[in-house]
Amino acid sequence: MQKATPVSRPAWVNAMNALTGTGGMGRKSPIEVFASAASAVTRSPYAEVTGIKHGKFGRWTDGVAELRAARVEFAAQWTAHNDRVLQDRETKTRQGQPLDPLWVVLGDSTAQGLGAPGPYGGYVGQALHQLRRTTGRHWRVLNLSVSGALTRDVTGGQLPLLRELASPPDLVTCGAGVNDILFSAPGTVFADLRGLLAAVPDGTVMLDLPLLSGFWWIVGRISVPYITRMNRVIREVATERGLPVAEISRNFVPPWPGKFSVDNFHPSQDGYRDWSRALVEALAAGPAAAAAAA
Repeated sequence: MQKATPVSRPAWVNAMNALTGTGGMGRKSPIEVFASAASAVTRSPYAEVTGIKHGKFGRWTDGVAELRAARVEFAAQWTAHNDRVLQDRETKTRQGQPLDPLWVVLGDSTAQGLGAPGPYGGYVGQALHQLRRTTGRHWRVLNLSVSGALTRDVTGGQLPLLRELASPPDLVTCGAGVNDILFSAPGTVFADLRGLLAAVPDGTVMLDLPLLSGFWWIVGRISVPYITRMNRVIREVATERGLPVAEISRNFVPPWPGKFSVDNFHPSQDGYRDWSRALVEALAAGPAAAAAAA
């Protein structure tokens, strides 16, 4: 199976990468781009003199750097996991043995589980455990997500990998869009979002986006109306296509303490528990229930 191909980034992102010397780090979320630039300040002699380096701001940039390193580790673990799953299915097919039900995950760093202590501590790992427990079947997961992915990355890079599978999966879930908010103009964001919703397979469970009301200070408050519009598009198009929606926005809610990781952007393992609950609820209703129980 080929790996997802990267897409271009806006000029301001390339400029930030050049400034911070992180151009070779691959896809980065908006928070990583900003924190990479901010870390240049916290490493300066001025930061040492003023105390910024050891204050909340410095600890935050250190947290972002910690998750940046984890991103590489998580991706490597999921790649090895995917290889084992595909090899197992190939072997069973060749020997004429029945296949375990397969769940394919599309999305960004939240699908990678970034922010949890390990990749299986994210919503995918937690929901997989629940899925196996409730159905009594040994579900396998193929995680095609990529940290920092935009919706057009999913459409152009991850969906083609899904179509390469020898047999269609029993379940597909897709969650992306947060990274688009700062990387793309509104017109592009909504066009790309609609394009993704039109391209996913029938029966795909879509994840809506979290509403960070009361978090991230003024940024969180400003983002709520915009994300609400994006969620409205997700629900409208999903309804037209008969796609279930896992309502992260309704389950991942205050109180916030303990629900975010050290970068104050990605959920913690406790936060992902809310995401997993939203997904499990969606799987228990409509077409998703039939796929999970099959």
